[in-house]
Amino acid sequence: MASNKSLKAAAVASVATLALVAGPALAEEPKRGGTANVVIQPEPPSLDLGMVQNAPTQMVAGNIFESLLKYDHDLDPIPNLATDWEVNEDGTVYTFNLKEGVKWHDGENFTAEDVIFSMDEMLRETNPRLRVNLEHVEKMEALDDYTVRFTLKQPFGPFLGLFEVGTVPMWPAHIYQGTNYQETADDNPPIGTGPFKFEEWDRGTYIHLVRNDDYHVEGQPYLDEIYWHVIPDAASRAVAYENGEIDILPGGSIENFDVPRLAEMDNTCMTTKGWEYFAPLAWMWLNNREAPLDDKRVRQAIMYAIDKEFAQEVVWNDQGRVATGPVNSVTRFYTDDVKDYSYDPDKAKELLEEAGYDGEEIRLLPLPYGETWQRWAEAVQQNLEEVGINVDMEATDVGGWNQRLNEWDYDMAFTYLYQYGDPALGVTRNYISDNIAKGSPWNNVAGYKNERVDELAEKGAVAFPDEKRAEIYKEMQQILVEDVPVAWLLELEFPTIYRCDVKNLVTTAIGVNDGFADAWLDR
Repeated sequence: MASNKSLKAAAVASVATLALVAGPALAEEPKRGGTANVVIQPEPPSLDLGMVQNAPTQMVAGNIFESLLKYDHDLDPIPNLATDWEVNEDGTVYTFNLKEGVKWHDGENFTAEDVIFSMDEMLRETNPRLRVNLEHVEKMEALDDYTVRFTLKQPFGPFLGLFEVGTVPMWPAHIYQGTNYQETADDNPPIGTGPFKFEEWDRGTYIHLVRNDDYHVEGQPYLDEIYWHVIPDAASRAVAYENGEIDILPGGSIENFDVPRLAEMDNTCMTTKGWEYFAPLAWMWLNNREAPLDDKRVRQAIMYAIDKEFAQEVVWNDQGRVATGPVNSVTRFYTDDVKDYSYDPDKAKELLEEAGYDGEEIRLLPLPYGETWQRWAEAVQQNLEEVGINVDMEATDVGGWNQRLNEWDYDMAFTYLYQYGDPALGVTRNYISDNIAKGSPWNNVAGYKNERVDELAEKGAVAFPDEKRAEIYKEMQQILVEDVPVAWLLELEFPTIYRCDVKNLVTTAIGVNDGFADAWLDR
């Protein structure tokens, strides 16, 4: 089968590249030098990106490692370690041309061998989320030192969306191939191709990164160094910013109610951009296995009873958007053509009566991530009790919350999950029946089963082209919103707060996770 240039891929790449060099953020001439002081919370367990998937690991190590692509705020791919790519007519063969002259932090050349090793050996073993997606790949080949070809078993719509640095970081084959990956990582500092090199980690205090003077983008990075400061207490993190010790507060690093006050400070800017790829969506797990939540009418009543607008405006200080269903509105193939669950206590009471609910106690497990989440749980408890639902709030710590969800020992439980830009990557995992398994708080914890949803999820992943995928995912969303396997609440926005003289910090769909290559200080 002939491999033809994908006009869409080429156009997207060209437009995205032009946007980065010609956009308004680059109207000023960047200045070289300076130190960025950033909060990281909690302290990452490791910087071994790909082997470890924790959010703080991705945030720090995403500036040490790189992948083949980046993504703009519309989730279109941007060239990075790959300069361009081709896709054949039926979407089963992807050929990437790699950038020449890229060096690992130890001075060795980055080549196609590193790509094949990273994806076909190391990450296939160490990254379970990627491993599932690589099941669609028939073979990977290095055609020469700077050309890589992936042949798929069938079309896999989100394939071009896989190459985000937290999902597919490149690792140096000359160091890790043939070794015990974890032991080798423990014995070596993290070595990537990224704009910053690892310098020092003072546990409990800071992680220090320094400029990669041999970075493959001429003139970048502009900063001399980054200090990621570990400050366990949320109030102390806010004070550190107020006192000028910290330049950047990444999304989620302070309590939500502190955001308006800090945002009003002199020389302070704020953005909610840089989360488009993750698209965090908050909901309450509803245990579909046990009465009364095994009745769809009770689950629908819960959706009508919760004042989601109040939560968005008051609890979250007018940040985020009210969710309409399982797909975030910034994620591909979102539709709002679904059943509407606007706040309607009378409708909730009507459904509860129809379902024969007679006041059985329903346990509610808050998310133990700080005061904002506790306030939200209390507001939801009040909403539900106002329509006659008997709610018992059960507090726990993070470990207890994980254990309770792992063992399905809950009735309702707050959570939020990432969507990774595509329903096949971060949505369907929570609703397909073959993903019901104890031991994880991130799979189909609700125990929801619907054969048609299973069928649509499978079809949506492999349909080609995108128009067919859109039709499939629209039907899937409509079924899910009718069945209410979980109570969708808000599309979260985590504002990044930073000094206004920190320029060009958030330029991609993952924000500060790979943003420091472009950032500079106007000082």
